[in-house]
Amino acid sequence: MVKNYTKEFLFSKGLDDYFTGINDAFRFTARFFKEVVKRPIHLREVINQSFEVGLKSLALISLTGFIVGIVFTKQSRPSLEEFGATSWLPSLIGIAIIKALGPLVTALICAGKVGSSIGAELGSMKVTEQIDAMEVSAINPFKYLVVTRVLATTITIPVLALYCSFVALYGSYLNVHAEETSSLISFYQNAFKTINFLDIITSVVKTVVYGFTIGIVGCYKGFNATQGTRGVGNAANQAVVLAMFLIFIEEVIIVQMTNWIRYF
Repeated sequence: MVKNYTKEFLFSKGLDDYFTGINDAFRFTARFFKEVVKRPIHLREVINQSFEVGLKSLALISLTGFIVGIVFTKQSRPSLEEFGATSWLPSLIGIAIIKALGPLVTALICAGKVGSSIGAELGSMKVTEQIDAMEVSAINPFKYLVVTRVLATTITIPVLALYCSFVALYGSYLNVHAEETSSLISFYQNAFKTINFLDIITSVVKTVVYGFTIGIVGCYKGFNATQGTRGVGNAANQAVVLAMFLIFIEEVIIVQMTNWIRYF
């Protein structure tokens, strides 16, 4: 009887903690939308954070995008050669990279690099009571630390995704050019031939949502870090895992909504 009571108590406590965490996350997100329209707007800090986000991820995104373009082209060519349709290779690569791989690869890289960095930075400030010191100094730490970083990721990650897509297409072009002579201009023209306005808008919306998710999750985990230095590591790790999980969920939802719009 005592063991059953203990198990029920622990299960109930775990369930309460789970729903409490969801409630805190929604309140944290709602506070962001409330604070973002208030003055002052720390524009200089937003620019600095945007520079940090872009600079920390640029090299890895360049390398990853380039490799993705080459590898995907190499993997796709044999299948198209069986049907004598290698001329469709640029269009296939364009559809795959612009509609899916470019935004998703960029988001996952930034979730690992930027999300963990934000979670660790704010977590360190939280456990060392620097955030409390800002409140005592009449500075709104949520406005200065959270809003600026979320805006930076929301603005910068779409730009990085666009850059990643073009680098991946260039890597694909080099592979195509090595097999058959073709110009860079004609390759890009063929790659964008089957891309319509809805595809571009969908990719932009994806990256904006991904950027917001990475920023808000990293800030939430860091802003609520506990347990000293161990909490800093947990905040960084949880920020990466949760951001990646939400990115995949958002990918499925946005693709499904786009298909519904396309049918109508």
